[in-house]
Amino acid sequence: MSSESAAKPARIQIAAHEGLVLAYPSCEKGIGKVIQSPESPDLIAGVRINPNRIFPDDRGYFMEVMRSGCELVAGFPAESTQVSASLSYPGTIKAFHYHLRQRDCWTPAVGMLQVALVDLREGSPTFGVRNTIYAGALRPWQILVPAGVAHGYKVIGTEPAVLVYVTDRFYDPSDEGRLAYNDPRINYDWETQHK
Repeated sequence: MSSESAAKPARIQIAAHEGLVLAYPSCEKGIGKVIQSPESPDLIAGVRINPNRIFPDDRGYFMEVMRSGCELVAGFPAESTQVSASLSYPGTIKAFHYHLRQRDCWTPAVGMLQVALVDLREGSPTFGVRNTIYAGALRPWQILVPAGVAHGYKVIGTEPAVLVYVTDRFYDPSDEGRLAYNDPRINYDWETQHK
């Protein structure tokens, strides 16, 4: 059994809402399981990945971000779904944050991201597991992040990156929590992995 799946349930609670209890895991330094396939058995419970639709031609390309009611956003209510975008410069780290109710569907639209996920849900079969997903122009994947899974990213490469994200509810600051990108309990290694 790997150290990622053997993380002991933490006693320090972060937040709770309607039966969802989030707690600090105790992780060894590293990046967790690197996800190479949308069907990977190492995915955190509830995280889903779909290859994105891209239609290239001699002028550039068209990318489909979302079809309401389909695929990863199926079940996102029309009356509260929000679509947003964020541009970040090379080397920028935006991490970690989590939601108690909201689901996010991420589509890296330009550039490349090193997406970091950690399961904070006590009682989850993957509590304490971390995933790293390299997604963007070279791997056009959409990523569904459930409530209770802390998430963040680092822009890798030399160009800015654009993340388009769809949420199943309008922005509500009372639903969002933050943890430091270098929180010692998550112990995520943001350094380039020289292999």
